[in-house]
Amino acid sequence: MTETANFGALPPEYSSADDARIVVIPVPYDGTSTWVKGADKGPEAILEASANLEFYDIETDSEVFRQGIFTDATIDAGPCPERMVTAVEQRVSQHLDREKFTVVIGGEHSVSVGAARAHAAHFPGVTVLQLDAHSDLRDEYEGSRFNHACVMARIKECCPIVQVGIRSMDISEKPSVDRDRIFFAKDIVGRTEWADRAIGRLTEQVYVTIDVDVFDPAALPATGTPEPGGLLWYEVIELLRRVCCERTVVGFDVVELCPVAGNWASDFLAAKLIYQFLSYKFHG
Repeated sequence: MTETANFGALPPEYSSADDARIVVIPVPYDGTSTWVKGADKGPEAILEASANLEFYDIETDSEVFRQGIFTDATIDAGPCPERMVTAVEQRVSQHLDREKFTVVIGGEHSVSVGAARAHAAHFPGVTVLQLDAHSDLRDEYEGSRFNHACVMARIKECCPIVQVGIRSMDISEKPSVDRDRIFFAKDIVGRTEWADRAIGRLTEQVYVTIDVDVFDPAALPATGTPEPGGLLWYEVIELLRRVCCERTVVGFDVVELCPVAGNWASDFLAAKLIYQFLSYKFHG
């Protein structure tokens, strides 16, 4: 474990481990990414950008930082993805046992497996809602069952999933796709009725995993595997707002930011996304 800056550069009275209701867990892991490397720099970039947020949220008329946001030490379990997944599961479980709300920031998407497993064990019946460009349903890729391309295959083993924003997949994944629980980007953009169906397939308690490549590259280009035709800011946050209103969100992660020098907007969008999601979760 290594020390890191705290989310929002919050003063001690709003960022102490004992008093905070929210825990941010950075996992700078990039061991299985297969194109552009650099997702291990994502957590640091998000934390740095978060210091520049305005902490009053206009939409919810709230200041969620007053709930307390503690930033834990980073998880560094070495290059082995299985070991990393176990380390994340153990750390998240420790915080859940203390009734904390956890936010894992990656790092590549494989970090989400441990977090989802911890929540599935702590909240029986939880559903994982995936926002992503890629279906990530390969059973194995490049010699590993814990490759970032296998994330949802592993998560499906412990709980049901709903997939939103998908626009890229391999033909080998087709048998694993549940057509009633996947919402392709081509069927989302410019429409609204799909959200009712997506939320209707969630159980009462929901864990959300957000790969930032769910966004169109025009909104967020700094990711390792960008895909055209993605969602925009208001489409994503409207879904998150509704999920918070209509279900109980028990935790989430934001992964796959791959910082690009000079492109501060992508880093800031990821930080703002976390704060906006927390504002919805704790509003009221």
